[in-house]
Amino acid sequence: MVSLKDISKACGVSVATVSKALNDHSDIGKDTKERIREVAEQLGYRPNAAAQALKTNRSNNIGVLFVDEANSGLTHDYFNHVLDSFKRTAEENGFDITFINGGKARINNMSYLSHAIYRGFDGVMIACVDFTDPEVDELVRSNIPVVTIDHFFYNRIAVVSDNVSGMNELVRYVYEQGHRKIGYVHGMESSVTQNRLSSFYKTLQDLDVEIPDEYVIASPYRDTDAAFAATNKLLNLKDPPTVIFYPDDVASFGGINAIRQRGLSIPDDVSVVGYDGIELVGRISPRLTTCVQDTEKIGRMAAIKLIDLINNPKGTLIEQVVVSGKLEPGQTVKKIN
Repeated sequence: MVSLKDISKACGVSVATVSKALNDHSDIGKDTKERIREVAEQLGYRPNAAAQALKTNRSNNIGVLFVDEANSGLTHDYFNHVLDSFKRTAEENGFDITFINGGKARINNMSYLSHAIYRGFDGVMIACVDFTDPEVDELVRSNIPVVTIDHFFYNRIAVVSDNVSGMNELVRYVYEQGHRKIGYVHGMESSVTQNRLSSFYKTLQDLDVEIPDEYVIASPYRDTDAAFAATNKLLNLKDPPTVIFYPDDVASFGGINAIRQRGLSIPDDVSVVGYDGIELVGRISPRLTTCVQDTEKIGRMAAIKLIDLINNPKGTLIEQVVVSGKLEPGQTVKKIN
């Protein structure tokens, strides 16, 4: 590796002068700085990250805690786009990202907080974890700057999709298409689920629509088998719903399979509604009716807010950033006369 001493020898100046030039000190002339930097570039000099971290007390490294219940990792159809946007924005601002090990992959069974301290992260982004996990709570309550995605913590910045408005728009859309028998296979307990479920019921109340309790079934996110079983349960009812909402687009595929295995047609016999707007829904036929979440903006805002918090901890507003989605009408909801 090229050292400061190598550069000083090539330039005929002291090591101290090289160090000051590379760190843009004001007591070094402009021409000298430029010459030293040119030589450093020609020699292939790269500053030592560990040494810089010691000197600045900054690692320029952000930790990402992402452990979804299905263990899908970076193949997650929704969060992979959020994480990609987060990564690109962080890198554009001079930060690297490192994933915090979860499950059996942990180093020496370190807690999330211990791993973050061990790696010297300047901040941490948390997404798609069990937010009731005591280790997650420990990390959130630490002094490390934290931003969460799709979950609210007191006194922490959160970036969330507008699940309330998204669900309201979907319910009103199927209502306008004439549907009154509306079923909902919703996700398991989480703040996202609670917001969507509350919005679902509130919108139905505003529209003066009553549905039986058996029209609403809990099912894990992104679980096609569970959605398949829940759909059969709904269709076995004496008076089944004419439209079924699903917790996400992936789960809706399980519902679609159940409907088709009965020899029923979508949307002529049963209408279907997803959530997320993953890329695949535009490639299936009929095209799925869904709410498209703005994954690009969610990831970008999470990175911007976290970097602001790292660079300006006292002057950064602790807030909840709500990102709107949009309705994709698709072709899976039939208009009932």
